Amino acid sequence: MQVESFLENSAAAYPDKIALIFGPQRLTYREIDARANRLARALMSAGVDRGDRVVIYLDNSVEAVISIFAVLKAGGVLAFVNSTTKADKLEYIVTNCGARAVLTDDLRAPIVKACGSGAAVLDAALEYPGPDTAPGRAGIDMDLAALIYTSGTMGKPKGVMLTHLNLVSATRSIVSYLENTRDDVILNVLPLSFTYGLSQVLTAFHVSATLVLERSFAYPHAILSTIARERVTGIAIVPTISAILLQFNLPAYRLSSLRYITNAAAAMPVEHIRALRKALPHVKIYPMHGQTECIRTTYLPPDQIDIRPSSVGRGMPNVELYLIDEFGNRVQPGGIGEMVVRGSNVMKGYWGMPEETARALRPGPNPWEQVLYTGDLFRMDDEGYLYFVSRSDEIIKTRGEKVSPKEVEEVLYRLDGVVEAAVFGVPDPILGEAVKAVLTLRPGCTLTSRDVLQHCAAALEDFMVPKLVEFRESIPKTPSGKIARRELASAAGGRR
Repeated sequence: MQVESFLENSAAAYPDKIALIFGPQRLTYREIDARANRLARALMSAGVDRGDRVVIYLDNSVEAVISIFAVLKAGGVLAFVNSTTKADKLEYIVTNCGARAVLTDDLRAPIVKACGSGAAVLDAALEYPGPDTAPGRAGIDMDLAALIYTSGTMGKPKGVMLTHLNLVSATRSIVSYLENTRDDVILNVLPLSFTYGLSQVLTAFHVSATLVLERSFAYPHAILSTIARERVTGIAIVPTISAILLQFNLPAYRLSSLRYITNAAAAMPVEHIRALRKALPHVKIYPMHGQTECIRTTYLPPDQIDIRPSSVGRGMPNVELYLIDEFGNRVQPGGIGEMVVRGSNVMKGYWGMPEETARALRPGPNPWEQVLYTGDLFRMDDEGYLYFVSRSDEIIKTRGEKVSPKEVEEVLYRLDGVVEAAVFGVPDPILGEAVKAVLTLRPGCTLTSRDVLQHCAAALEDFMVPKLVEFRESIPKTPSGKIARRELASAAGGRR
């Protein structure tokens, strides 16, 4: 099965159903399929052949959604680049993947042309002439569907190679546990260049639901009003969004249609989960874990949220997970180890980076397979539920002890007035690394460093208590909305 069949099947079954809402624009499945077919033919006329890479350099928009399916219909491999990406990084990606074409808009076309890559530049907003029937370029599910670029070593992004099988398998699993149907109205505020954002499009179109697309979460009041007006049933968030949501009187927005909230990218603080449960008791909350390299790994069933709110759950359908210690042994319940993933959702590797690929994909339990070593550390309880500890390269080593930044952050979020918290290690001549906390506070909050340290000292072992506390008006974020912990650490002289 090919990813573009999500759109084609929905267009055949429900041609006049509203598939996409973007501001005042409302497009049916028939309209999106027709426009994607015409754009696919334009790409083919520009020289795009089966397996060729096509960069999509656009904001979240109608054109961006159409471009995703047009590239796939043309037999190409989409490489969606965040619209805020600067010229030097864009040039690297276009050159690295050997892009045959770039889909963009008038605003960004000059930036693309300045790259001098020789790739054809097409305006995704144009209404291309020609037949609106599918071009019928055949492929199989082992073909590459997407290159998703993530941060890499030495500042070079890594192109994660995802096949049609990877994306279809992950989408089917996600749909099964979220119980999505064509009656759903799914709101997406995340960048489509981010697999979590792309997944919202694929989920909606797979089940013939309606997708409400926003450029970003820049205007929370307007988005909350949209949820009520459009009768949204599901929304995907990251912890920085939950921090903002909880500053609003959520019950006042009459969000009775909302059925579920998912969280991935980073673990949601337990205090956020509890506050959302209190404000929206009718809404199911799904803490999840995922990586670009495998799209999604775990989910916590809603009936477990009040029992183990700090867990990200167990493996999703059709995925097997286990933990490995530093010596390669499987970790028993109660221990901490690196998550390893088996499943048809696991990437094929990093584009043009064999050494990086070999570190991530290693021989599995069976002779015919490779499995993904995620670099994420987890603890597993006696019932198999997983608890995120840290990225293996973010563990703080202080006084000969290991500190999980997340464990300290969870304690900080219990302080009334804390909106966001980031914990990381900074060089210290005596301790090796000192624990530093950076906080943002609600307006009018008068917390002091002394208050923070006293609170932590009462809840944490002494080596885990931050030595340094800094207050900021805002904490830097990645394009996907996660706290940029590495950027903070690097600016403070810590590890990159």
